[in-house]
Amino acid sequence: MGLVTTKGMFKRAYDGGYAIGAFNVNNMEVIQGVVEALAMGNAPGILQISKGARQYAGMTYLRKLVEAALEEHKELELAVHLDHGPDFELCKACVDDPIFTSVMIDASALPLEENIRITKQVVDYAHAAGKVVEAELGRLGGIEEHVQVSEKEAFLTDPDEAEIFVERTKVDSLAVAIGTSHGAYKFKGEPVLALDLVEELTRRLKGFPLVMHGSSSVPQELVELCNKYGGQLPNARGVPEEMISKAVKMGICKVNIDTDIRLAITAKLREFFATQPSVFDYRKYLAPARDAVRNMVLHKLDVLGCKGKAVT
Repeated sequence: MGLVTTKGMFKRAYDGGYAIGAFNVNNMEVIQGVVEALAMGNAPGILQISKGARQYAGMTYLRKLVEAALEEHKELELAVHLDHGPDFELCKACVDDPIFTSVMIDASALPLEENIRITKQVVDYAHAAGKVVEAELGRLGGIEEHVQVSEKEAFLTDPDEAEIFVERTKVDSLAVAIGTSHGAYKFKGEPVLALDLVEELTRRLKGFPLVMHGSSSVPQELVELCNKYGGQLPNARGVPEEMISKAVKMGICKVNIDTDIRLAITAKLREFFATQPSVFDYRKYLAPARDAVRNMVLHKLDVLGCKGKAVT
């Protein structure tokens, strides 16, 4: 199957009541773990490359790693997506890069009219190249690389604005703010998502793909394992998986996962270093870290309901 845009994935997900997992990747072990899980689960999937990933690994390395994954797993139905593109220039560079099939322009910090203008500029350029665009309306709280939003600055997506935004920009999917946030500290009190807002947005934008960012669950067993071996993640909490499943059934077609992968790797490495202090062969600890990524992604495919949904 190889590289595809998200259009077909999202249409099938919307009609089938499941969601596509979008996993942030930064290095070889994470890419290997994600694609192994997608292949094992016969699931469509999205590899997300952020501005930070490009700076960390270099786009040449990331491109070749994705190409290697596609060569190893020819059956994969895979999209490669720019996550949180901050401006037209970076989105343009990724549209021009053959490895990307999708880009996100995130101008959600700007006033509505400016967000519309920049998003439409990206959409027009990407559509002319046969690629698709995700945008964001509303503001998620929390911290993810260069995206930092305080509680006071965060606000939910307005359905009236969403209708206007989609109509004027012709964007292909929309990341909506429904109460999630970036990072490992998503809720101070009881976790609550604005599922009534998801329902209203789905009613207003019938058939249109909605996206959940900040959707890691931050499994408590991994938090405890990390803290047991020297980590300092007090009160880290994520989005309960049952809430994610409900949102998916209401019309969320894409769910972003980053923090849970980082947590799975970190917990495994901390445990390894504490219990096997004499080992200094990095292959010995990076291999189980890679396995932890694979196991995490396999679990997420069950939560999202997309196992067995790939087109091969």
